[in-house]
Amino acid sequence: MLAQLGAIALVVAPVFGLIGLGFVASLSGHLRERAAEGLSEYVFGLAVPVLIFKTLAEAQLPQEGQPWGYWIAYFTGAFLVFGLGMLAAKRLFGRGHVESVIQGFTSGQANTVFVGVPLILQAFGPEGAVPLFLLIAIHLPIMMVLATVLAEGAAAGVSLASLRKLGRMLAFNPILLGIYAGGIAKLAGYVPGGVLKQTLDMLAASAVPCALVSLGLALHRYPIRGDIGPAILISTLKLGVHPAIVYALTRVLPMPPVWADVAVVFAAMPCGINAYLLAQRYKAGVTAAASAVSLSTAMSLFTVTIWFLILGVS
Repeated sequence: MLAQLGAIALVVAPVFGLIGLGFVASLSGHLRERAAEGLSEYVFGLAVPVLIFKTLAEAQLPQEGQPWGYWIAYFTGAFLVFGLGMLAAKRLFGRGHVESVIQGFTSGQANTVFVGVPLILQAFGPEGAVPLFLLIAIHLPIMMVLATVLAEGAAAGVSLASLRKLGRMLAFNPILLGIYAGGIAKLAGYVPGGVLKQTLDMLAASAVPCALVSLGLALHRYPIRGDIGPAILISTLKLGVHPAIVYALTRVLPMPPVWADVAVVFAAMPCGINAYLLAQRYKAGVTAAASAVSLSTAMSLFTVTIWFLILGVS
């Protein structure tokens, strides 16, 4: 047990250490808000898409085709905690429909880029990259479409304008563009070489540390502002219930062992900042979403360690 905890610490400590470094740098004023915005744009717009493209272009895909149990396990858990988050917001906290959707979305939307990519690559290496990036490819579109339809469909129906805006956002999302380009390169058999490979390697190497420092800077901008009850419940659903459901399903559905572990750890990621941005867009549940993002990120240091122990990550 002690040896496994030591091995897990080598995975978890650098990841959360860099998040903490970013938070302290922002808190002390050493890095200001414009630095946080610029670093976040660099990570989201260039470094992580290049990392995804490079990894997928060079990856070894499973010979037996896509393991559908992987998708079923993850999204069954995501949809269940989305529904539980909505139900709790209405029944326990007396919130309206749109705010309930926001709290449900926050419960099921994982922080895939700023925590998921660094932590899963650190834990599983190149073998975990393909299931990670394939899940990222459909995670955001499915969850965003579901939240938009639920938020707007209850009143006058989903507006065509909002769906067009959502479609444009997803079509030009840099992360998804990196996935599409990497998939096309893999299908075409193209692997970057020479100077291009060296350039891509340098950009990709910057993605993980910059993403973690950027998240730390962002957490100072989205502090725990109130609505502690909903934030605690959302964090519990995200960090405990979601991965528990996925863990149970990955034990019975067919998929490679590494894919099963990636699905569980992906589900155990803290609430994504997209939940806060969606709350701002609809002007509902902003406080609960911001508090849940910060609280779940702090709690995930301990909960991710527990899930690594359960999975036997060493």
